[in-house]
Amino acid sequence: MIDVSKPSVARMYDYLIDGTDNYPSDREACAELLKMAPSTKELARINRAFLVRAVRYLAQQAGIQRFLDHGSGLPTRPNVHQVARQIHPEARVVYIDNDPLVLAHGRVMLEEDLATTSVIEADFRHTEDIFTKAEVTGLLDGEPVAALFVSVLHCIPDEHDPWALVKDVARRLPSGSYMVISQLASDDPHLRENVTGFMKEITGDRWGRVRSTAEVQRLFDGLELVEHSEPVEVSTWRPDTDLFPRQQTREWIEFGGVARIP
Repeated sequence: MIDVSKPSVARMYDYLIDGTDNYPSDREACAELLKMAPSTKELARINRAFLVRAVRYLAQQAGIQRFLDHGSGLPTRPNVHQVARQIHPEARVVYIDNDPLVLAHGRVMLEEDLATTSVIEADFRHTEDIFTKAEVTGLLDGEPVAALFVSVLHCIPDEHDPWALVKDVARRLPSGSYMVISQLASDDPHLRENVTGFMKEITGDRWGRVRSTAEVQRLFDGLELVEHSEPVEVSTWRPDTDLFPRQQTREWIEFGGVARIP
């Protein structure tokens, strides 16, 4: 049973990028969030564009044909498999989420494409369980894989250690695989505290934390960043053109990048 009287992080994000799979509770929560951080809508769109560019880069430049999308969220065109298949028609994608609405929509979206794309129900923190599922083990035959953690790691509390999660996934993938990581970050402690408190409240304490840029940078420890020597505000990661939209106000940002597993 999906309770639409309470906001969902996935549906809030859907609203912020002008999707249609959201409800009054989600829109009301977004209105409050925008009061605290007015650039949030702009930030969400920038992050979605970063995901598309990163997948296109990995498929086109790095030859990646297998993608594991953690906390994939509601389907939004173009989806990861659609971007990858513009370059590799046989690209394989596994989406992972535990939101009932995400799962329902994802399975409808893929009902004619089950041979090479799947949606699995799992909490992406449970790496051991995920990597025993047939859909995932089928990706792991020695070819490089791209693991995506795009705008989801801030949903994990510190006590569940997102840094260890990223390392655990990386060690399970073949050498030469890639990680795509972005997370909400701010070096303003007041904003971090306010937004984190608000998100914990509306989600029933099922959220993590807005982190500092230094904390996000630690997610890349042991990985080889590509294109930049450090994580960046993601609108600056391989922008399509010099006129590509940039975040005008930066009370918080999506901070991240693409990195290779040695």
